[in-house]
Amino acid sequence: MFNAMLKGFGLTFKTMFRPPVTTQYPEIKRPTQPRFHGRHVLNRHPDGLEKCVGCELCAWACPADAIFVMGADNSPDARFSPGERYGVDYQINYLRCIFCGLCIEACPTRALTMSNEYEIAGDNRDDLIFTKDQLLAPLPDGAQETPHTDAEVAARGLEYYENNFAGQQPLVSKGSAYVYDKRMTKAADGETMGAVATEPIPGTQTRPGNEDGIDDDGEVVA
Repeated sequence: MFNAMLKGFGLTFKTMFRPPVTTQYPEIKRPTQPRFHGRHVLNRHPDGLEKCVGCELCAWACPADAIFVMGADNSPDARFSPGERYGVDYQINYLRCIFCGLCIEACPTRALTMSNEYEIAGDNRDDLIFTKDQLLAPLPDGAQETPHTDAEVAARGLEYYENNFAGQQPLVSKGSAYVYDKRMTKAADGETMGAVATEPIPGTQTRPGNEDGIDDDGEVVA
């Protein structure tokens, strides 16, 4: 007990003689770390289509209830994303957001990421509710603004999800349960993500029709 107190007081004593380090913000801005959690960005595919498919998983994962998503169906003459649906309305309330990054982990298409931008303070509460137009990433070079037509998308011949699945591992049906795909998947940056085997989970029991150790509700059978 005494040694712990001595160490604590010693650390305080040493800092008394260190010169203070004050960053003259905003004239001088310290660079952020590469994985800094800043303002969100809704990303696009190289041809300009939106990666968001309006699944609302980010809104469900948000512990502060700061995200609102409304999905809508794509049509042959008006396609906004490669999937069946897209996010027609997307809002993030930065008065509530705690920048935890759980929404990023929940996104199955890597549509939502966090940038290094942190200067989002304001003097109006309404200005801190960012809409889709504010969050959507700028168009890549040579890309076309949405919406596109199915004919235009088919003419490009792009594989939007083939060998380019990032985020969560894809699920496949096996028997009466859904298990993680055993194939290797690759992240958007080309790095290989670890494969998850479909063999039974160690330490679990199996039931008829659930040889993977997972019941019909997706829970591990203890």
